Order: sequence, then structure tokens, then C-alpha cells
Amino acid sequence: MKTTPLNRHFLGSRPILIIGILFFVFGFVTWLGSVLIPYLRIACQLNSFQSYFVAFSFYISYTVMAIPSSWVLEKIGFKKGMSVGLLLMAVGAVIFIPAALTRYYFLFLVGLFFQGAGLTLLQTASNPYITILGPKESAARRISIMGICNGVAGVLAPLILGSVILQDADSLTASIALMDPMHKEMALHTLASKAILPYTIMVVCLILLSLLIHYSGLPEVDADIDEEVSTLSSHRKKSIWQFPHLLIGVFTLFLYVGVEVIAVDTIAGFAHVQGFSLSNAKFFASFTLLNMLAGYFIGITCIPRYIKQENALLFSSITGVAFAVTALLTNGTTSVVFIALLGVANALMWPSIWPLAIDGLGRFTKTGASLLIMAIGGGALLPLLYGYLADRFTAHSAYGIVIPCYIVIFYYAAYGHKIRTS
Repeated sequence: MKTTPLNRHFLGSRPILIIGILFFVFGFVTWLGSVLIPYLRIACQLNSFQSYFVAFSFYISYTVMAIPSSWVLEKIGFKKGMSVGLLLMAVGAVIFIPAALTRYYFLFLVGLFFQGAGLTLLQTASNPYITILGPKESAARRISIMGICNGVAGVLAPLILGSVILQDADSLTASIALMDPMHKEMALHTLASKAILPYTIMVVCLILLSLLIHYSGLPEVDADIDEEVSTLSSHRKKSIWQFPHLLIGVFTLFLYVGVEVIAVDTIAGFAHVQGFSLSNAKFFASFTLLNMLAGYFIGITCIPRYIKQENALLFSSITGVAFAVTALLTNGTTSVVFIALLGVANALMWPSIWPLAIDGLGRFTKTGASLLIMAIGGGALLPLLYGYLADRFTAHSAYGIVIPCYIVIFYYAAYGHKIRTS
């Protein structure tokens, strides 16, 4: 059944609950990289640059799959699209099993790409779905609930997976340096095999969730019903390239996702370099995400009641620079804590950049949204650059890369989002 503006008001809480579960899955799968990076660095004997291909393989799928995902959804609809997205993620999890058995790094990366591709389809469908599924006046509340589901899962994911695959990682790291080649290979294969059970469980859960979506009776919504009438200014435009505030916004979002992923996915390795054991360092990604969750609650409370979204973005970028500079000028626990605090600075950037970037696009809104989804590829390239700088210099000084990113975000908040063509 397709919903209309009339019958959407009569939808119960069950669809919201199901979509909330999906957003929990987003957060859980997305932030596993913070544990997988140090795990695969040991299991596959990688340097920093090589290990950050974990983030690259996952996030580059958003850039590759954003436009194909919109085509798929045009053909099969939101509901089936979400079900197919979950199956793609299950395929990615399945690939982890032979990857763990063979300790073949490229197979791990292929599995991560498939998981990212499934998430791209899932997010392209579910983000507008939760907006459309119900009255417009309560959309912000529904999106806030989804964000909390995502954030809670992000906090739990590194803790759960890390407790399995990084158990006794410190003693193993110390002992393999003293092993002969044969025993070293055996120890590394034992470590790699620890991923088999959690990813097998993940496959089962994703398939069951896909079936749940397929047979749930979720209504098929029509996004076109809610598409706003184009503004006069957008009606005069011939191309998406005539919206400079969108194009600058895409680049800004690219940088934001990059610094967000750096703050989460690199902190365990950085904490280890700063003297923390891996058994303790694996928890710092959850601290960063917990800070993001706290920032998200601040946003729910303060925007737009006490602060406008562009001012929130200004404040966030200034805070990001301050925390990054402090982390660079300090060492040990203090430096690690300020990297974790970047989670607070980053929390309000996604919900602030999106509305500023798509403002006034009218009939080009869908195309603009696809470009913004592609910008998630920043999470692929910037952590890789961080890894290169960490190998060339130090893991500490490599965080200098985030400062110019926050400066560009400040520029967009202060000026860039206002640029328009006549």
C-alpha cells in the first residue's frame, strides 16, 4: 500500500520501531572500523597506511554507489531497497569468513566494500523514508530518535567486537616478535579466525532483518508526493552546477566526514602509540562516539530554539580547531582525551551542513542529495592520508590534517552557504 498525506497520520509506531532498528544497524556496522583497523594491522602485518584501506574500502562505496542506489530505488521502491541493502551487507559479512580463514587482506577489503554498498542503498532509502513516514511537523523528532539509535549502536560496536577479536592482543603482539616464522603464521591465523564467529552471527542477523523488512507490511511511500514545489529561483536554473552553495557544501561535507572518521577510527592506534595497552585503547573509539552522542543531545535541545544551525556549525568548527590544536600540543592521556572530544565538535556538523546545502534547490533537491551522499567518500580518502602522514612522520603530528578541514567548515558556516548565483 502506498501512503498518502491523508493516511500517513494514521500510521502506528511499528514502522518507526523497524526503521529505528535499521539505524541501529547503520551505527553498529559503520563504526566497526575503529576495531578492525588495529586488528587487521596485527593479523595481516600491515603498516599504518595499509591499515587505513579498511576505512577507504568501506567509505568509497558511498561515492561509487550513491547514484546507482537512487536508480535502484526508482525501480524497486524504498521498502524493497532496504531489504536488498541488508542482503548486500550480509554478502559482505560472508566474505569475511574466507578472508579470516586465509588471512588475505584484499578479501577483507572486498567484504567491507560490499557492506558499505549495502549501507549506501539502505541509507539512501531509509533517510527519506523516515522523513516522509508521518506528518512533516514531527519529522525532526523522528530523525532525532533515529540519530540516537545510530549513536548508541556506534558506542556499543567497538566494545562488543573489540572484546572478541582484540582479546589478549597485547601479549600476542609482544610474543610474535620472538616467534619463528612457522609459529608466527600459526599465531596470526589463530588471531584472524576470531572474526569468524562474530561475522557469522552478523550474517544471520542481517538476513533475518532483511526478511523482517520484506514481510513486515511496511507501507511503500512515494517521495514525489512530498517534493516541494520548486522555488522561482531554482526554476530558472538549468543545471545543478548553478548552485555554488551546494557545491561548496558537498566539499565541506566531504571534509567533515573525513575528520569524523579520523577521530573515531584512528584513536585506538594513537592511544596505543601514546602508551595505552591495546586492551584499553580499543575502548577509546566508544568514548569518541559517546561524545558525539552527547553533542547530538545538545543539538536536539538547542537547535533552533537557542541557536541557528549555521551558528551551531560555526561553533562546532571553532571547537574542532581548539581541540585539535590542544591534542597536538599535548601528549599522553591529555592528547588522547582531546582527540576523543572531537566527537562533540563533529556531532552537529552533519545535521547543520545538509539543510544549508540543499536550501533553495527546488526540483534539483534529489540530485543535490545524491551529491551529498557521494561526499561521504571523504571518510575513505582522508583517513588514508592520515595513515600516510603517520608512517612518514608520527601518528601524533598527522592529526594536523584536521585543522585546515575545520577551517573550511568554518568558512562554509560563515560565508559559503550564502553564495548564490542570480
